[in-house]
Amino acid sequence: MVIIGIAGGSGSGKTTVVKKIIKAIHENVAVLSQDSYYKDCSNLSEDEKRVMNFDHPDAIDFQLLVQQLRDLKAGKAIEEPIYSYLTCSRSKEETIHVEPADVVIVEGILIFCCKELLDEFDIKVFVDADDDDRLMRIIQRDIHERGKDVDWVIERYTKTVKPMFHIFIEPRKRDADIIIPQGGNNHVGINILTATIEKALKEKNWPKQ
Repeated sequence: MVIIGIAGGSGSGKTTVVKKIIKAIHENVAVLSQDSYYKDCSNLSEDEKRVMNFDHPDAIDFQLLVQQLRDLKAGKAIEEPIYSYLTCSRSKEETIHVEPADVVIVEGILIFCCKELLDEFDIKVFVDADDDDRLMRIIQRDIHERGKDVDWVIERYTKTVKPMFHIFIEPRKRDADIIIPQGGNNHVGINILTATIEKALKEKNWPKQ
C-alpha cells in the first residue's frame, strides 16, 4: 500500500489532482477527505455556526482520521464519517464504507499540520494556486455545493480562510515532496506525480504477482 497526502489551500485544485491521479494509475485507489472528519458541531446555535473557523487544525478530528488510516494500512475496512456543511454536523446514521486499496489518498487543507498523519504518508504533495484563483473557486463551490451566499463566503474568506492559509497551510509547503502549481491544470506536474506513485508501487511489490 502506498499512502499519499495531498494538501493545499482551499480552492487550490486538490480534488482535480485526485481525480486525475485515479484516472492515470491502473490500481485500486481509496480516498479519504479531511472534510469528512470535521468535529460535529450540531449543538451550536446558527450564529455560532456562522463564525466557525473551518480552517484551523482544532476543527478536525485528527485522532479518528489517523486511526482509520492506520486501520486501512493494517488491512481493515473502515466507515468514513459523512459531514454536512449545511448543518455543521456528522450523520449519525450514514457512513462511507472504505476498503483497503493499493493506493490510499488523503486530501485536505490541514493534513500536513498533524505530525502523526504526516508520518504516515509515503508521498507528500502540495497543490499551489494564486489567491485570486482560489477565491473564485471558493465562491463558486460554497454557493453551489454548500448552500452559502456571496456575503457569507467573502466574510469567511477575509476573516478565516486567507489568514489561516498563511498561518497554518502555506508554511507546511516545506513538508511536501512534490509541489504542483495550478493544480490539475499542470499536466507536467500530474505526470511527475503519477510516475512517482507507480515507482513507489513497484518498490512495495504492488500489484502483487
